[in-house]
Amino acid sequence: MDNVEKIELIKNGAVQIYSEQGLTERLQSGKTLTIKLGADPSRPDLHLGHSVVLRKLKLFQELGHRVVFVIGDFTGMIGDPTGKSKTRPALTIEETRESGASYFKQVTKILDPEMTEIAYNSKWLSKMNFSDVISLCSKYTVARILERDDFKNRLAQNQPISMHELLYPLIQGYDSVALHADIEVGGTDQTFNLLVGRALQADYGQPPQEVITFPLLVGLDGKEKMSKSLDNYIGIDEPADVMFEKAMKVPDNLLLDYFVLTTDTLKSDAETVINHDMRAAHLTYAFMITEMYHDKALAENAKQRYLQVAGGTAPTEIAEFCVNETDITLCELLKQVGFAASNGEARRNITARGVKINGITVEDPMLKISVTKPFVLQFGKNKFTRIMRNI
Repeated sequence: MDNVEKIELIKNGAVQIYSEQGLTERLQSGKTLTIKLGADPSRPDLHLGHSVVLRKLKLFQELGHRVVFVIGDFTGMIGDPTGKSKTRPALTIEETRESGASYFKQVTKILDPEMTEIAYNSKWLSKMNFSDVISLCSKYTVARILERDDFKNRLAQNQPISMHELLYPLIQGYDSVALHADIEVGGTDQTFNLLVGRALQADYGQPPQEVITFPLLVGLDGKEKMSKSLDNYIGIDEPADVMFEKAMKVPDNLLLDYFVLTTDTLKSDAETVINHDMRAAHLTYAFMITEMYHDKALAENAKQRYLQVAGGTAPTEIAEFCVNETDITLCELLKQVGFAASNGEARRNITARGVKINGITVEDPMLKISVTKPFVLQFGKNKFTRIMRNI
């Protein structure tokens, strides 16, 4: 892939570029650019939603540019009000540093660790005195801050807005000033903050950064943006089997977005695959994603396991679990194996026909099993284990 193709891939899937001409000129200037991405350290677990922007940073690295991943340990003590209907609880500096420390390990699953610079914004923000803060505030009007939809909506609903929240866009924007950022990338929910950084740089006598925003990846529920708290995510560090199965659950109407935003597939190529055969397209995507974060062999194993399970048979290679009891209730067995957290959960899944023994559905929650020889216990569609007794 040559540099022109990489530049086109960077633009591929972008919602807005401020400005596209400026971006092209900087990328063709031959200079080493500083590319910035900010992060809220309150939730350091990464999933495919985060990968949308991180993969663009990888392309910048391949073009030889400096990527700075800004951990908002100082701004995390305020809490980003973006999209929130009420004031977020502040984090301590210790909490932000603890969460921030895990980011490097996770982002380097995508980024080159040798070319990734981690910066904590407390390095420059903690040194600002009150005079500096007043000077910063003088560069932006209250009216412009209140143009943000979340602030505007909270005012309309008589929800309180704390003064420190009004400072958040300015503080985040000042990160770009401190780093002399050339380009900043982020999700569409961060557009306002990113443009504040662009405006502040001009006020501080710097060339305004180019801003690229990318869409927020909708989760597997097909409704909300991907989030671990909503359990609609595909984690980038999940086992291959789990990743493949989750990727197969991407809603049909979102598969094109997943191809374009989370892989290097061009939109036209993805459309061709999807229009030809939707199921084959799902399998292609699931394999592509699993191979990307694992390897080809594990992706192939995950695919074969998925096809076996989807065909109604147990996979050839499954985990084994040994019990000490000769006789055990099915509910207790489900708890010991880890398929159910309580007797209540076990009973609900049994009565809902979600448990099988050797491929036969079991519906009696009071069933007592004699463990005289090995058997396969299945929970739901994809959880299998071979039960054996300790000798």
